[in-house]
Amino acid sequence: MEFKKYMHIEKFGNQEVEGIEVGETYIFPKIDGTNASVWMNDGWTCAGSRNRELAIDNDNAGFMNYIINDNKIKAYLTEHPNHKLFGEWLVPHSLKTYRQDAWRKFYVFDVMVEHGENDFEYLPYSVYSEFLNKYELDYIQPIARIRNGSYDQFIKQLEKNVFLIEDGKGSGEGIVIKRYDFKNVYGRTVWAKIIKTEFKELHGHTMGAPVMAGKKMIEESIVEQFCTEALIEKTYAKIINAEGGWSSKYIPRLIETVYHDLITEEMWAILKKLKPKSINFQTLKSIMTTKIKEVKQEVF
Repeated sequence: MEFKKYMHIEKFGNQEVEGIEVGETYIFPKIDGTNASVWMNDGWTCAGSRNRELAIDNDNAGFMNYIINDNKIKAYLTEHPNHKLFGEWLVPHSLKTYRQDAWRKFYVFDVMVEHGENDFEYLPYSVYSEFLNKYELDYIQPIARIRNGSYDQFIKQLEKNVFLIEDGKGSGEGIVIKRYDFKNVYGRTVWAKIIKTEFKELHGHTMGAPVMAGKKMIEESIVEQFCTEALIEKTYAKIINAEGGWSSKYIPRLIETVYHDLITEEMWAILKKLKPKSINFQTLKSIMTTKIKEVKQEVF
């Protein structure tokens, strides 16, 4: 078994997850760590970050070193060598309100079974939780099960995400919506998400003075509505986590990564909501860079 990148979880409302709410959905807490995976290859325990396979001398926030010393993980994978565990390695990112005893642990949120090359499936929670319980592995439990849910019903679950959060410190990063029999219009299994900070920013636009693309530059509207503070802060935190600290030499990387994510992850939603006749991408990047400087004044 080889490294496989975990799916990109789409924002609820995007075409990629259209219709996911029709049927029985599981609502999970979304926690703010770093994406990680574990699998077995020729009897060896392997580990990955979101984008690459890890090694002892090329680790990601200590995850590889943690996993190779976890005998429960090894026992699980020895019994299920075609299973791959995806989860969150909880190290500090933008959210700092987790309990002290929660840090530096691996919380499984999906189990993939590989049957062959390009032939795999995600096990439903009711199945994989029993496997994980047998080996006393940590995993993320659902907040609720909702059949034929509405956007308002899902929004109400945001404040119920107190998984691992210190008492009295509010709620977590957001929620993930899964429907295990769901395939999108392209035939892919994909989950949806709602991020609390992004919802609040959008809610503020909706309930306050609305942002009208026709009354200002379209590029400005795009940045206001889609280049959120949450996106900027999360990208900043990922760089710090990967590099072990911040340096001014990472500023171009911060700008380019936010720009990349804005274009690759949000463009469909931008086109659907704002319906721009044209976009000047040089202007867009310039306005976006200005917002990054406003949000992260202390690093510029």
